[in-house]
Amino acid sequence: MTRKPITRTPITRTPSTPSPTTHPPVIETPNPATTATTPTSAATAATAATATTSTSETTPTSPASGSRQDSPSVAPRSRSHLPEPRPRFVDLVASEWVKLRSLRSTWIAYAVTALAVIAFNAGTAYDMYKYWTAENATDRADFIRDGMPLQVAFTGNAAMVMVLALGAIGALAMVGEYSTGTVRTTFAAVPARHAVMAAKAVVVGAVATVFGVFVAGASFVLTQAILDGRGVGVPFGEPGAHRVVVASALLAPVSALAGMALGTVVRHTAATMITTVGVVLVLPNILSEDRYWSALAGHAMPFRAWDRLVDIGSPAPSDFAWSPGGAWTVYALWVLGSAAVAIAGVRRRDL
Repeated sequence: MTRKPITRTPITRTPSTPSPTTHPPVIETPNPATTATTPTSAATAATAATATTSTSETTPTSPASGSRQDSPSVAPRSRSHLPEPRPRFVDLVASEWVKLRSLRSTWIAYAVTALAVIAFNAGTAYDMYKYWTAENATDRADFIRDGMPLQVAFTGNAAMVMVLALGAIGALAMVGEYSTGTVRTTFAAVPARHAVMAAKAVVVGAVATVFGVFVAGASFVLTQAILDGRGVGVPFGEPGAHRVVVASALLAPVSALAGMALGTVVRHTAATMITTVGVVLVLPNILSEDRYWSALAGHAMPFRAWDRLVDIGSPAPSDFAWSPGGAWTVYALWVLGSAAVAIAGVRRRDL
């Protein structure tokens, strides 16, 4: 018996160029044992390889890197290297406002201070009303001309309470962040420290100004209403009345910003409170008017400036008299100087 020779069909492979981004297709070599029985398997594999190659050659690629443009990992990688947008100053102010209003102790301190200041003023007016005599009725014109109703509108005791309280509140606005460590988080999120401190100064000053306007206005209305029972109350249009109210209202933000600047420099609660009391209250009472340099240093204090502005009647005789314009200048310099000290205190010192 004669065996017939087995005829082997030659395998033809279509050359293909691998794509830069895809692996070349793997073409399995047909088993010689099964080639005789399945002659079309090689042709099927060659056709699939040709289709894969043509598909990879028609895929759009990036001209710069040769990678596929529709790859989902390209866009997020390019966005991650984009610089973060700088926060706007309005956003910083909003952030500082959130931090301030979220503290319940701040509003309690403001409420207690307002009650104390108004109570001092109203109590003085009521004392004058209660002990008004018939002899005083004949001197009613002199009483008004000397500015006595305006002196009752905002007394020196009330001013001292407001200076102490607002100085402490302003100091705690900064010392509180150092004690809790939130200042590190703030400066890590916003490395521009000067912008953060400027926003904090705006918020602290604005809230203190609103507080001062409310307290000074309420004190004026209440005291003059009490004095009207004796016919010696004056309206807001009285000469000098507006100066008393505005000077008393602006004493609040000046004291708060001074306390914030001291808190930025000292950074410890007890030491900051002692320093604030010494600078804004004790020092002005120690400096006398007898010597030029002592009088000049005293005139540079906010409390002395307020005292000069509310002196509507005949000013007390002094060898070193100064004008209301100089007192307004002291207010402005303390506001600007406090903001500058606060900004410099965080930029030149580590946390």
